[in-house]
Amino acid sequence: MKLERVLPMKNLRRKPARTAALVLLSAFLALSVFGGSVMVLSLRNGLKSYESRLGADIVAVPYQARTKGSFESILLQGIPGMFYMDEKYYNKICAIDGVEAAAPQFYLASTSAGCCSVPVQIIGFDPERDFTVQPWVRERYAGELGDGDIIVGSELTVPKDGTLTFYDTPCRIVAQLGKTGTGLDTAVYTNMSTIKAMMRSAESLGFHYLTDVDPDHAVSAVMIRVAEGYDAEAVTGDINVHVRHVEASAAAAMLSSVAGGLRSVSGVIVLLVAAVWVLAAAVLSIAFALISHERAKEFAVLRVLGASRNMLSRLLLAEAAIVSFSGAAIGASAAALIVFPFGKAISAAMELPYLMPPLGTVLAIGAASLLLSTVAGALSAALSAWRVSRNDAGLLLREGA
Repeated sequence: MKLERVLPMKNLRRKPARTAALVLLSAFLALSVFGGSVMVLSLRNGLKSYESRLGADIVAVPYQARTKGSFESILLQGIPGMFYMDEKYYNKICAIDGVEAAAPQFYLASTSAGCCSVPVQIIGFDPERDFTVQPWVRERYAGELGDGDIIVGSELTVPKDGTLTFYDTPCRIVAQLGKTGTGLDTAVYTNMSTIKAMMRSAESLGFHYLTDVDPDHAVSAVMIRVAEGYDAEAVTGDINVHVRHVEASAAAAMLSSVAGGLRSVSGVIVLLVAAVWVLAAAVLSIAFALISHERAKEFAVLRVLGASRNMLSRLLLAEAAIVSFSGAAIGASAAALIVFPFGKAISAAMELPYLMPPLGTVLAIGAASLLLSTVAGALSAALSAWRVSRNDAGLLLREGA
């Protein structure tokens, strides 16, 4: 039994180049399984988060914002954007039959100039009318959002003094929101009076973002909740017909577009992982078959020394398990070094919400990846091990001659 425990490692060390190649193949298998699984789950979590944070049945923005895709860019990618319409359009939307509640929002992008601490998307909302941002805010902050107060997304760094300045307007950070995996993680939230004060200050500094609309009577978007018994698609159509220069979109349609992209990306990842698994298993099977044939004489000598057929089989399987587990550990670690630090970059590249699963889930995926890769290696060597156990010493000696 002692010999059986020592021989696998000695055999692997005796052929370092061959062992390294097998470990690398197993590592690639684990990297694809672990990395692909985490990415697919992160994309699905991101979609759920995007759906919950949207919080409205319909979103209405100025027509030019919809045609340029500015609103989706803010939500999904965190790309700062600004677009405005007169407040009268908000009032017209409120008068549409089937609109139960409407909450205006005002968007302002800060700059990298000295008047601003950091270039971000600033979103102003009315706490009294809002029903989309407030539920999210209440998870972290129960107080009133006063003038000059701001709430920042999870990706922003909070200074030690707890303040940020936008267009020479100092603001006090009262809370930091939880992670969503969307562009909202880099945004700043404040009430309408504060963001309008920022806009006036920006104009005094020479940033003329509004030319034909009064900042005090402007809105960027209207979040709409449909009354019970009304169809969101029908109300969306009524808004687009009766409120000119405004483009309304049902949240379900926006989510469907994102979900379609997610399904496409997820499908590609799953297919790639499956293809890598099958290819790696096939290559490992061929490799172990060639190795067992190459070592025919070695196996014959071991049989002459008293090793049983089952022992030779276990020896080959043990070597395969060691190689597969070592490679799987390396591959899973490499995948973690890719998907964890570069999650934001991955999200930006795919233009989809991306929210990492909890640590416990990640660890479970890692353990499953290790097991799957190790089993794949052991199964790949199983046929060779079976053939070795079926041959007698004389045959092995003739094969090794």
